[in-house]
Amino acid sequence: MNQKESVSKNLADLYEMMGLPVDLVSAESGFTVHSLRETFKNLPFKSIAYRPDYFSFVFVKNAFGKYIIDEMTFDITPGTIYFTNPGNYRSFEWSEITEAYLITFNESYLKEHVHHDVYQDFSFLLTETVQPRLMPPEQFDEIEKLYHQIHKEHLGNSIYKNRIIGSLFVVLLLKIKEYFWQNYNPIYEGNRSSFIVKVFKKNLEDHYRAVVFGQENILYRVQDYADLQHLHPNYLSSVIRTKTGKPVSMWIAEKTVAKAKSLLHNSEASIKEISFTLGFSEATHFSNYFKKYTELTPVAYRKLQSQS
Repeated sequence: MNQKESVSKNLADLYEMMGLPVDLVSAESGFTVHSLRETFKNLPFKSIAYRPDYFSFVFVKNAFGKYIIDEMTFDITPGTIYFTNPGNYRSFEWSEITEAYLITFNESYLKEHVHHDVYQDFSFLLTETVQPRLMPPEQFDEIEKLYHQIHKEHLGNSIYKNRIIGSLFVVLLLKIKEYFWQNYNPIYEGNRSSFIVKVFKKNLEDHYRAVVFGQENILYRVQDYADLQHLHPNYLSSVIRTKTGKPVSMWIAEKTVAKAKSLLHNSEASIKEISFTLGFSEATHFSNYFKKYTELTPVAYRKLQSQS
């Protein structure tokens, strides 16, 4: 199975690819919670390498296995919690499961049932390559009560099911934040160690270099940059905005305007030629775009530079 085939949209999709039962993991709501013992009955089990388009928490009361991401291997032992988000390829192995629960959820579910600006309070959801965390028994007991209650509500038929789960999930996230992530700074990670941010910046620079040299004649959008990393555009936008302080659209606009200024100042190309070079179908579109961000038309900017 190649990497493209191993991208899983949801947990049911992943389980189907691995020939596992999917009756406990309906993907309709964007949220799942179930006992891993009910799914992994034939052990040991080794997963395929896959790239998820969803978040997950695994709560290991008593189980053993391994989790592999970015060629790093982490042991899973009793009393651990591990968290993953959309992004890099990973795989896992289970050698023994007595009690362990998995919760998965997508960004849409978070924003609809937890909070529309969920990353404001829970920016740790966007952190990358998280090691499993071994918890003191008293802390794990607190977490265990919450995920069992969430599981109970998920199996129920309340007309307020998703609102109840959303409220319980906020408490769960707050507890996890209290225990592990009080000092997490997404901007620091964005500047120092975020793989997604680094790749985005490189792709941005590479694309505009190709545009200026005539190797590309279109402007990439958020979707294009997301596709380059096999990410959902909403998730890429959330990561970049939270970890850099600027949305993807602003990064694109700043780079476009910077290249436009350089061409206007350092070349004799006409406004029309520059607009086509930068991927605009009409010179008027380019002029309006440039003025929006600089308060000057390209003609006025070029004239101003020639006088300085």
